Amino acid sequence: MFNAEKVKNECVQWIRDFFENNGKDCNAVVGISGGKDSSIVAALCVEALGKDRVIGVLMPCGEQHDIDMAKLLVDTLGIKHYIVNIKDAVEGIIKNIPFELSAQSRTNLPPRIRMSTLYAVSQSHNGRVANTCNLSEDWVGYSTRYGDSAGDFSPCSFLTVNEMKQIGRLLGLPDVLVDKVPIDGLCGKTDEDNLGFTYAELDRYIREGVIEDQEKKAKIDRMHKMNQFKLQLMPAFKPVF
Repeated sequence: MFNAEKVKNECVQWIRDFFENNGKDCNAVVGISGGKDSSIVAALCVEALGKDRVIGVLMPCGEQHDIDMAKLLVDTLGIKHYIVNIKDAVEGIIKNIPFELSAQSRTNLPPRIRMSTLYAVSQSHNGRVANTCNLSEDWVGYSTRYGDSAGDFSPCSFLTVNEMKQIGRLLGLPDVLVDKVPIDGLCGKTDEDNLGFTYAELDRYIREGVIEDQEKKAKIDRMHKMNQFKLQLMPAFKPVF
């Protein structure tokens, strides 16, 4: 049985311990999308470090239809924040690459620019970048390598979507943020539309090993195997002398 309060308190202490050992006076820098994951990670950091040591970075690419959710989050937490529009950077790269980028390249470019932006802010503010991924997304590779999958510390990468929501409620976040339908922020579709199964189905399969639809089971297994490389260190040749 998942004990949300126990896990939340342990996660808060883990964040404190991380900063004690990896930057005693550093700030937590969090990319704020307006979704539940970045909201919950930011709230955990505020509880662990205090609001004066958490910096939110909002990174629309041109117009972002739900940026009001990101603004609601930083206002709710009372944290310092910056808005950095990455549209010019993305378009500048696309313009200067001497060939037509593939659709997947275009999709993954903005999150990689966002991570570069987070590190630019972090290095200028004595920071450590928070990774905002969760276990459900990581399980099926639903993240961009060197984009949203990067970071200096990851409070929630072993928590499922359902578990994240329980912790979000304990943290007192507005329901509109905790229950917000997850979208990728890139192609305009919901996560579940892209995945072909619900997070409820995925979470149950991860935690209980149970899933009724065998086609969905096969797809989840295939995606999990195919994307495991994203969670591993880069392979490196080690010569023997």
